[in-house]
Amino acid sequence: MRYEGTKVLITGADGFIGSHLTEALLSQSAQVTALSLYNSYDSYGWLDDIPDEARSRAKLVRGDLRDSAFVRRIVRDQEVVFHLGALIAIPQSYATPHSYVETNIIGTLNVLEAAREFGIKRVVHTSTSEVYGTAVTMPINETHPLQGQSPYSASKIGADMMSEAFARSFDLPVAILRPFNTFGPRQSERAIIPTIIRQALDRSCLEIRVGDTSPVRDLSFVDDTVAAFLALGSSSKIEFGKAYNAGSGMAVTVSDLINIIVEATNCSKPVVQDPQRLRPANSEVRALLADSTRLSQETGWRSRVRLYEGLERTIGWWRDRIDRGLVRRDAGFST
Repeated sequence: MRYEGTKVLITGADGFIGSHLTEALLSQSAQVTALSLYNSYDSYGWLDDIPDEARSRAKLVRGDLRDSAFVRRIVRDQEVVFHLGALIAIPQSYATPHSYVETNIIGTLNVLEAAREFGIKRVVHTSTSEVYGTAVTMPINETHPLQGQSPYSASKIGADMMSEAFARSFDLPVAILRPFNTFGPRQSERAIIPTIIRQALDRSCLEIRVGDTSPVRDLSFVDDTVAAFLALGSSSKIEFGKAYNAGSGMAVTVSDLINIIVEATNCSKPVVQDPQRLRPANSEVRALLADSTRLSQETGWRSRVRLYEGLERTIGWWRDRIDRGLVRRDAGFST
């Protein structure tokens, strides 16, 4: 799992997980090219939060995965590509499904074609546990049926199948990582944990507004998810074109999660269901619980950060940002 001197491209490096992966690879002295979605605000997303010394060692690039010529230019001369760039906001996917197809499927196709053309040693494509939909059997292993319960999950299924096809058809060394729900510092309030924490800590919020609290989730701290990327990007024992789950193997209901956060933050605010936070009927994924045996057996990876420890670290990050007046809505970040 050493990347010293390795030429690495990270798409979606401006996002939550991508920025942590960028930091991890820079700490191993990889030669990192970090792609962020082009914007007019002179921002590199969460890459702007990385300490200046580390950030100065990365090559920061802005662009759009939908531009195949641009993708060819940044993939050329790389050795490993970690493909995290995607549109991921599930609610928005109901309103603009075409944009999810264009970015998540066509964007992935552009990365795969460029990787094939330039003989990239390995591509790690980022999938999601959402492709499984509501669990038919639990824990969920990689043979579980794929179910497109939202336009977002459907677009990720399409990207996964394109990755598998390039491995089968062209012998492209591409692996598919399916992280279950990841949380930690820098995560957008689109996700349940940061939205609960921010409302619990923010004095301007008189109540904690949530959606459906009955779903069950498998939650991994971001450090564990990053370790899964690094393992899949370097192991000599994995099968290309195959999916690998990465989850804690522990289940918690959203209701219990709220109670844990409320207690950890010493919050006494009422919890109120907000109809606008509910998914459309028949679209909510009821339960997710990972079986990560394949990843563990073939790479040695395992989940290490327990839920409460991860929540404490995340709460500390949010408390610091609120105290410094840095709280902002970051729904525009790409991953």
